[in-house]
Amino acid sequence: MVKLSAVIITFNEEKNIARCLQSLKDVADEIVVLDSFSADKTEEICKQYGAKFFQHKFDGHIQQKNRAITFASNKYVLSLDADEALSDELKKSIAAVKNNWQHDGYYMNRLTNYCGQWIKHCGWYPDTKLRLWDSTKGSWGGVNPHDKYLMRDDKSNTGKLKGDLLHYSYYSIDEHIKQSGYFATIAAKAMYAEGKRANFFNLNINPAVKFIKCYFLKLGFLDGYFGFVICKITAQSTRDKYRKLKNLQSPI
Repeated sequence: MVKLSAVIITFNEEKNIARCLQSLKDVADEIVVLDSFSADKTEEICKQYGAKFFQHKFDGHIQQKNRAITFASNKYVLSLDADEALSDELKKSIAAVKNNWQHDGYYMNRLTNYCGQWIKHCGWYPDTKLRLWDSTKGSWGGVNPHDKYLMRDDKSNTGKLKGDLLHYSYYSIDEHIKQSGYFATIAAKAMYAEGKRANFFNLNINPAVKFIKCYFLKLGFLDGYFGFVICKITAQSTRDKYRKLKNLQSPI
């Protein structure tokens, strides 16, 4: 049986972290938390669950997640966000993999809870993530804040686990709006650093296309009222991202 380290980054996560840690206790041989100097009870809760607790100034989602892995004692790593937890079926899948590790990494579906409702459409499900892997075979990459784990070798083999990674995203619509604005700022800065620039099409057409895709093509309307809200905020976030990029190009 392989030894498994669960790795989490945190910042003021007292609302979520206990649920996350509780779901890990039966499958992880150690739990590592890298915190960005939380001002709430995050540290206290983590230590109650026996997690190894470290702190480092936040310098980006990708950077912090790669740094967190360096604190793990085992090369086999399960990475979760603080607002995520393992479903019972996913726990069983991970336990089985520990007894018979066959791939370099394993994907799992993520199911999101939005204001108390599980969202099955809007492009939010199955939202497949690569979260369990041999850490010598890859690293976190992508573009902040949309980080993703990337295997270094194109020939790396991956599997798929049964069960859902449960994501408790937003407790209120206002929280979603605030977070989407924060992410739009990060994304705009990342795009600007890569040399990308905003134009009329980005600002005026992309948001409409995003809404149509999420609400109609991705069947967001089947999620009822919250489906409409999610698609609307997603479209607005697209507009905000390019508006902020435009401002970086031509500061007022």
